Amino acid sequence: MPSPRSRRLLWWLGIPLLVIVAAVALFRWDWLIPLVEPRASAALGRDVRIEHMHVRLGLSPVVTLTGVTVASPPDFPDQRPFARVETLSAQVNGWDWAWGRAPLTLPWIELDKPMLNILHTADGKRNDQFSFGNTQEQPAADSGEDGPRIGALRVREGGAVVVIPSLKADFSVRMATEEPSGQEPRIVAAAEGRYADQPIRARLEGGAVLSLRDGTSPWPISLDVNNGQTQLGLKGTLRDPLKLAGADIQLNLRGPDMARLTPLIGVPLPQTPPYRLASRVDYSPAVVHLRQLDGVVGRTDVTGNLDIKLSGEKPELTADLSSRQVNLDDLAGFIGGKPGDQPAPANAPLLPNDPISMPKLTAANFHVNYKAGSVRGGERQPIDNLVASFDIVDGNINLHPISFGIGRGEMRFEGQLSPARNDALNADIRTEFRRLDIASLMAAAGARGGGSLNGRANLKGTGRSISELVTNGDGRITLYTAGGNLSSLLVDLSGLRLANAILSALGLPDRSELRCFIGDFTIGRGMLDTRTMVVDTSTAIINGEGTIDLKREVLNYRLRTASREFTIGAFSTDIRITGKLRDPSIGPEPVELGARGAAAIGLGLLNPLLSILPTIQFGTDEDSGCGDLANRARRQQAR
Repeated sequence: MPSPRSRRLLWWLGIPLLVIVAAVALFRWDWLIPLVEPRASAALGRDVRIEHMHVRLGLSPVVTLTGVTVASPPDFPDQRPFARVETLSAQVNGWDWAWGRAPLTLPWIELDKPMLNILHTADGKRNDQFSFGNTQEQPAADSGEDGPRIGALRVREGGAVVVIPSLKADFSVRMATEEPSGQEPRIVAAAEGRYADQPIRARLEGGAVLSLRDGTSPWPISLDVNNGQTQLGLKGTLRDPLKLAGADIQLNLRGPDMARLTPLIGVPLPQTPPYRLASRVDYSPAVVHLRQLDGVVGRTDVTGNLDIKLSGEKPELTADLSSRQVNLDDLAGFIGGKPGDQPAPANAPLLPNDPISMPKLTAANFHVNYKAGSVRGGERQPIDNLVASFDIVDGNINLHPISFGIGRGEMRFEGQLSPARNDALNADIRTEFRRLDIASLMAAAGARGGGSLNGRANLKGTGRSISELVTNGDGRITLYTAGGNLSSLLVDLSGLRLANAILSALGLPDRSELRCFIGDFTIGRGMLDTRTMVVDTSTAIINGEGTIDLKREVLNYRLRTASREFTIGAFSTDIRITGKLRDPSIGPEPVELGARGAAAIGLGLLNPLLSILPTIQFGTDEDSGCGDLANRARRQQAR
């Protein structure tokens, strides 16, 4: 029988034990919720609610929260919660962390029926922006702490609703983890709905969450997206994805129009014909690199490299591209036209009059270098190759230069276009014509010729389209050549030498020697006006005069020809060319008898040369032909 002292000892020990046992038996972990919710709310800057809380004690406790809700901002019009999780469970290994020997470790986290509502409004409000607590206590990155180490993440029946009016997006996401035998859980997600006002279906397969923090192991990813008729596929690995160390991904992309990619990549692109592209994808912080790009746009092949920088105030695209062969019809979207080879309507303007989109010009910055080895397409165009180098920065366009190869020569554009009022552009463009191949130019016009054409042009104007830039502009065009040949049919018809025209059409005589050509034109108030236009051939001298109404695209021109020799069947007429530029009318204009002939090779045709010749620098092989013509004009003037 216990002694009185033993009974007293048992009494004093038993009472505390009974209190402890009773406290444990009666304790509810829910009593800690009022302590946890305010700390979580302060950390997220949102109201956080927890319905129930339970902790299974042990060497590695398991914490379970049910009915966890993260609210949308209080002033957000749609009060669906930003996030809700039916059950959140996590195993905690915190002994080493409590003693400061290791970071906090969560061997596993399980989420049952997590749901996100990512909502934006038409006026720009959004519920997915957070102010994470006190910013003065924030920078864990600077403190050297890595944060909790997460092992396996398991998600069951997860989902999300995404509504973003600015992207015309309204789609849902299903998300879960799959756990192949003997492997860690991997992320699988599928999306369905509308994006960019087009149906969207997407599927993502990723690696294990544990691998995200393991910078030594590439993280696998596979993504397939169908957005309307646009198809995108990504397959490869990410290197240390949490630190954006890089990637090794194969991209395959196809669709009916690159302009439809703008909502997907955030960079405005012009309209194009159907395309397909393949590329290796890498990235560094804030920059996506497309390497070994290879594909086809319409009938144009494209290869090269592309960088898209996503940091800063706006995206920035740097491209170094080339084509073995480019079809000009495929590039129409770059100058405001419609891509494709469909014939233009009979009343369609020659100069594109679609407004230049200033929002697109200012939405991103571009730095582009492009080369095309050969050029096809267009309506009987003479261009052989193309080199383009330009920048677009904050809506300012710098051409340096854009060059079109024609035979052994080139047509070279340099200058600037800058934003003006009312969504217009100020343009200051300078053009050089360097040894343009006359054979190519004449072939495009349905005739024959040889030699080279030189000259220069400048244009300053303001407008909202290419048509307005030209018709509202002021400028001058000067063209000249000496030496070469022209189709005799062209020369004969300009003087209505009917008999020789018939012989020429039969192939005899074949060509007329081109001794000199000089053209000097001004642009102002929507009119192109002729100051001087003289063609000196071995058989005739042709003088041109008249105007082109650039706004109405109407021609009013006269060709006056003086034969160097008597020809049976020659009439005393001029040629009048009138009407629309797309379909002009050509016919004779009778003149008084005697107004033609030898006297016509005189002051009236040659005098305009004297004002323009001093401004032209001929080559050594060109000066003789035009020099002879100028000397003749001076002699006529001196009489």
